[in-house]
Amino acid sequence: MSLTAGIVGLPNVGKSTLFNAITMKNILAANYPFATIDPNVGMVSLPDKRLEVLEKMYLPERVVPATYEFKDIAGLVKGASRGEGLGNKFLSHIREVDAIVEVVRCFEDKNVIHVDGDVDPIRDIEVINVELILSDLEIVDNRINKIGKKAMTTKNKDDLMELELLNKVKENLEKNIAVRKLELDEEELKILSSFNLITLKPIIYVANVNELDLHNNGNEYVYRVFDYAKEDNSEAVMICAKIESELSELNDEDKAIFLSELGIEESGLDKLIKKTYSLLGLANFFTVGKDEIKSWTFKKGMKAPACAGLIHSDFERGFIRAEVMKYEDLVEFGSELLVKEAGRVRLEGKDYLMQDGDICYFRFNV
Repeated sequence: MSLTAGIVGLPNVGKSTLFNAITMKNILAANYPFATIDPNVGMVSLPDKRLEVLEKMYLPERVVPATYEFKDIAGLVKGASRGEGLGNKFLSHIREVDAIVEVVRCFEDKNVIHVDGDVDPIRDIEVINVELILSDLEIVDNRINKIGKKAMTTKNKDDLMELELLNKVKENLEKNIAVRKLELDEEELKILSSFNLITLKPIIYVANVNELDLHNNGNEYVYRVFDYAKEDNSEAVMICAKIESELSELNDEDKAIFLSELGIEESGLDKLIKKTYSLLGLANFFTVGKDEIKSWTFKKGMKAPACAGLIHSDFERGFIRAEVMKYEDLVEFGSELLVKEAGRVRLEGKDYLMQDGDICYFRFNV
């Protein structure tokens, strides 16, 4: 399952530094706008301690963690929806992602210029969010102009339903309300899916701080960002991109020591990756064996056959049943054999909703 999170923000807020730390890639991080023009893409592994436990139990030849993409997208400026800066090029890149990671500058540093001259995270957030809303509004307006006359003339039920929905979306966008904040049912979401509206995507705000503020658990800027995210029904996380960049160059042992010295249990990046994963409504099941242990990503609410199809289309097409045990049961009893003897292995059919942490063997016939 291919999923993508896009890192966005105004120029010089720490996007590329954060991206470098996430992917351990040496992407240009320059102190001027538009150092990033084409979106840099990196694959990220989901931090999951369960894989470490399973590896010790099975001693496989390889371990394959769940991964997904992060895109570092060029800095946006006020007026992008009208073509300022990189304009529509930026907006086309961000339409392709599944979730938005919006980096917000929450640190003072006279050596790092700010496009508006001073630090104001809420102003910066609203600059970006207004541009995204204006971009969506243009798409909605164009569609209304295209379908409106036809719907009113033919009275086609589907066209009328779409027109009513688009007018509702337009009315809210004009009030500066993102589409993701509207209460939409499954049918409405299906209609809107073809337009790839940016403000329908889930968003997580990253408050980028300096080392001192990280040690002090934030500052006034950070608190304002977290309050804003709460009102926006979104998520927020505090990160020091500079520290994360340093951590990314260390091995696991040295990283643990460094975090301990900072008085931090978990890196900001690990928190960000997990929150992004959760934001997208994702979970993981495992396949295990002596040759390979692999974590598979699925959308919560998917049934067993569809999850089997993530491994191979034949598994879904010829699905018979799934042999399932819980990760917690395997850890408690110590082996598959003991889990079976305890009667904790289940045979599940086509209607079984997969759960996070399921360990599965799929039976199929084609």
